[in-house]
Amino acid sequence: MADREVEKAIDEAPEINKILEAVLIAALNEAKKKLVSGAEVVPFTALAVKENLFIETHPGEDVDECFAAAERTVSHASGAEAYAFCYDGYVDTDAGTRDVLIAEGGMPGELEGYAVGYLYDLPENEEDPIEVDDEPVYIGPAPNFMMLVKPAGADEDESEE
Repeated sequence: MADREVEKAIDEAPEINKILEAVLIAALNEAKKKLVSGAEVVPFTALAVKENLFIETHPGEDVDECFAAAERTVSHASGAEAYAFCYDGYVDTDAGTRDVLIAEGGMPGELEGYAVGYLYDLPENEEDPIEVDDEPVYIGPAPNFMMLVKPAGADEDESEE
């Protein structure tokens, strides 16, 4: 699966909400386990609802189909605190094109989401393990599939006024 194109240069990573950051990292770690074990990384969403993380895969014939399925899954998820959409892609770097596990995510009501990832290298010899970085890299802004979802407790705030 391909990555999204980030049009603007990135000077530094922005501050990401702790809940969203935890969901993004949990999704990346799930994808990393699959990749290292030799399993296919089927695109999936991770949806945080209270103390639970719900994971749903989104196989598809093409990239657009996978993104559309992920958006349908999270765009009406009222009561959720954050989501991540995770897939195997690539990024262009100063050192050339690199493989990367990408997690894009957002929170209800926010205009923009974030994309982070774990860079990895495929071994030259198939018997050797895949080397996946332990530290995530900030890739750039991403669409927020939960942009139109009301944040949890928003109805309560309106009734108090």
